[in-house]
Amino acid sequence: MTDVRVAGVGLTRFGNHPKRTGRDLFATAALRAFEDAGVPREDVEELNYGNFMGALAEHQGHQAPLMAEAAGVRCPATRYESACASAGVAVREAVRTVRAGDADVVLAGGMERMTNLPTAEVTEGLAIAADDLFEVREGVTFPGAYALMANAYFDAYGGEREDLAHIASKNHANAVPNEYAQFRSEVSIEEAMDAPPVAEPLHLYDACPITDGASALVIVSEEYAADHDVDAPVAVTGVGQGTDRLALADRAHVAQTPAADDAAETAYATAGVSPDDVDVAEVHDCFTIAEVLAIESLGIAPRGEGITAARDGLTTADGDVPVNLSGGLKAKGHPVGATGGSQIAELTRLLRGDHPNSEHVADAEVGVAHNAGGTVASAVVHVLEVAE
Repeated sequence: MTDVRVAGVGLTRFGNHPKRTGRDLFATAALRAFEDAGVPREDVEELNYGNFMGALAEHQGHQAPLMAEAAGVRCPATRYESACASAGVAVREAVRTVRAGDADVVLAGGMERMTNLPTAEVTEGLAIAADDLFEVREGVTFPGAYALMANAYFDAYGGEREDLAHIASKNHANAVPNEYAQFRSEVSIEEAMDAPPVAEPLHLYDACPITDGASALVIVSEEYAADHDVDAPVAVTGVGQGTDRLALADRAHVAQTPAADDAAETAYATAGVSPDDVDVAEVHDCFTIAEVLAIESLGIAPRGEGITAARDGLTTADGDVPVNLSGGLKAKGHPVGATGGSQIAELTRLLRGDHPNSEHVADAEVGVAHNAGGTVASAVVHVLEVAE
């Protein structure tokens, strides 16, 4: 089995890009990834590309060959769709391909344009990631679904809105120095508590924004990196993917995410590490309650205790395990088809020491990225380690 390295990462600024197309955004991310890696485009053997709602937002299906052209590569290109976990799944398949010895260089990532649609149409577009027959037709939206999960959590384990406000405030503070973040301004606990409700108990600052953006990673084999003198100090040592029932009503427990439990268990096992080894994490905080569920599935906090992790300082920038130093989806932004690649790009920068928040994890050796689709019916976990 071949070891896998992240040779280079590229991101666009996340936010509102009204004058740019999806292919333009992905071309920028890919260019930056190639420049970061020092790997020629001609060496790319596959493109794994994540996108969720391009057919709705840009009236553009069959995007993989289009993005291969935009990235300047000529190779087999495949689009991966797993709702908000689309890019995470695309990266996982890139890692598996290189690890299996089927390719030495794979370009992976994703793109989403969302702000070109009115908010109501974006909400309707995102809703197709839920169960159409039993949720969407009954009026369930994702803010409503995550509000159900938050209320179920409070009923099962306790917690209150102020605990969630600490998560929002933490992630906004983390985003301030990040040049790629959509919101680079702090939000106090009081401001989060006073924000208007979206779906109780979730208020405005409990929800991620609507975002445009792209991410790209150059994934290479350890042998390729050595043979071509590529500086790639971060290795992908573990990957895992899990699946749950799509509709919340069909699940055994709405306040837990077994798809992420399974993905984490597999990723840790393949990496040969445990939750106690994790120094830093980027997790899927589309809503603040989602960060709570994620860190419990990853074993960073015990079941039922994740709700106070930010308030108690466990997951803050100077805590034992900083979570979402990029700002997370909450403040960095959430272009759904690009998010999973962006998390791994940010984690790579943090571990390499060239992220504006790397000072908080200067001695970190193990990081974990958690990417979820829908209400975590899909989940992907990657373990990254400093190899050199």
